[in-house]
Amino acid sequence: MSALKEDKLKKVLEEVPAGFLVDSGWLAAHDVSRFLTRKYVDGDWLERLSRGVFRRPAPGGSKPSTTDWQTCLLSVQHIMGYKVHVGGMTALALQGHSHYLQFGVKPPVWLYGQDYPKWLSRLPLDARTILRSSALFDEPALGLISDGVHVQDALPWDWRLITSSPERAVLEAMDELPDNESFHNLDMVFEGLVNLRPQTLAALLASCQKIKVRRLFFVFADRHGHAWRKRLNSDDFDLGSGDRALVTGGKIHPRYRIMVPADFVDDSKEADYGS
Repeated sequence: MSALKEDKLKKVLEEVPAGFLVDSGWLAAHDVSRFLTRKYVDGDWLERLSRGVFRRPAPGGSKPSTTDWQTCLLSVQHIMGYKVHVGGMTALALQGHSHYLQFGVKPPVWLYGQDYPKWLSRLPLDARTILRSSALFDEPALGLISDGVHVQDALPWDWRLITSSPERAVLEAMDELPDNESFHNLDMVFEGLVNLRPQTLAALLASCQKIKVRRLFFVFADRHGHAWRKRLNSDDFDLGSGDRALVTGGKIHPRYRIMVPADFVDDSKEADYGS
């Protein structure tokens, strides 16, 4: 192998830890041509996972039929730099807000982003992924958190997934009601959200692009009456006008005028929250 090829290979090996992924776009940006990529695959320096997607093999390791979804996402976020984050119920579960699951059913992984790599939906991962746009908020990065640091400053075991904060994640989950998420599951999660930050919630509610989500948030917030609820005034947010149908066979909430399961109306507390 020529010195130039060796130098390019060294750069790839330095920036891509064993077991992590890169795509053809990242390789091209690092001056690795398609010809060189084929050479690296033939030499077992890279393993082709799908069209345009490669993994750096672990020394002496086997080749699993699927890829760990968290390793894939860390690669997408910290190596390739795509603006994709973990959100909704997945983010809530990762932060300790688990929810009721049907026995034997593995929950999907909810991913949100502005510029998904096109190959992400076809890559064989060890979990089913659901891809969503980050357009629910007019500020795409608002309410995202990560305890990690930039890839150039840390070893891979220091990397952290970029996820929605609980405040953002619960709003993302509400956007999936009732077709893709359960009122019952989300109600159980909301019961445990005692430490949400009202200032962060206010910013996210103001940035939220859907009247449905804002109304549902206050339905749940009034139902559970956590201490932080007293620091939010629903009159400060655009809740639209007119009734909104949402579930079949439900009831219109008397305060927020959105159709929800009947027990959400029967159990609603008409507390005075200053709104």
